[in-house]
Amino acid sequence: MRNTPDLSTRQLRAFLALAEHRNFTRAAQTSHLSQPAFSALIRALEDAVGTRLFDRDTRSVQLTPEGRLFESAARRLLDDMGSAMGDLADHVERRKGRVRIAALPSLAAGWLPTVFAEFMQAWPGIRIDLDDALSDACIALVRSGQADFALAASGATADSDLLGRKLCTDRFHLVCRADHPLAREPRLTVKKIAPWPFIQMARNSSVRQALDAALHPLRLNAVFEVEHLATVMGLVEAGLGISVVPALTLFHFRRETLVTRPLPLPALTRTLYLVQRREGSLSV
Repeated sequence: MRNTPDLSTRQLRAFLALAEHRNFTRAAQTSHLSQPAFSALIRALEDAVGTRLFDRDTRSVQLTPEGRLFESAARRLLDDMGSAMGDLADHVERRKGRVRIAALPSLAAGWLPTVFAEFMQAWPGIRIDLDDALSDACIALVRSGQADFALAASGATADSDLLGRKLCTDRFHLVCRADHPLAREPRLTVKKIAPWPFIQMARNSSVRQALDAALHPLRLNAVFEVEHLATVMGLVEAGLGISVVPALTLFHFRRETLVTRPLPLPALTRTLYLVQRREGSLSV
């Protein structure tokens, strides 16, 4: 198998300058090199490719057949190198690039759009790919390399291949109709909430997991179990039950017919994390 010669961009530029000017003195001047240094570059290039690229005499310099064959290749090599360096520079300077994010639906719908709008105004060439998914799915996307990082409700253990940094802690609120007795209850407690028909989130949601952990072994009077907060809102507004949701999801419930009230339960919180792979760097 033949070894590919190592060629430098200085050699390629010197070759193209000589191919254009057909004169060592003028080519050396345009390359900002002394004539001996320029001639040395051409000799090194010919040694590397194993053939003469120029015919020289006292009056002119001409490309050999091999030189004419190499000319178009040299231009492509320099163009490709220029494109590669330009593309890298665009990424480093944040003129181009892609960020792949996985986030909980409540963050993707409520908090992130404003952040994205500010970011995209500052860096219009950066593309943002967003997967809105439940916490476990967000983590799986990061682990598989399909997302650069995730905003999720679970962090990472010390022996995990993932690294989790605490982003914030989300407290919970009661959601009920404005005409519900709990809307005017002076002091909310779990015992006062428990008897009422309750709209639960699905068991694999971070909202449900936080609620079950904080209220165990108390069982709520669940009448519906649903996947989406918009469904919770519709059922509560129809008077079919009450619910308990995190503060970052309250934008779903901003209606005149509904009331949201903070729950004074210190144990009932949801911690959100920024999760990325432990090995490897994120792009700039």
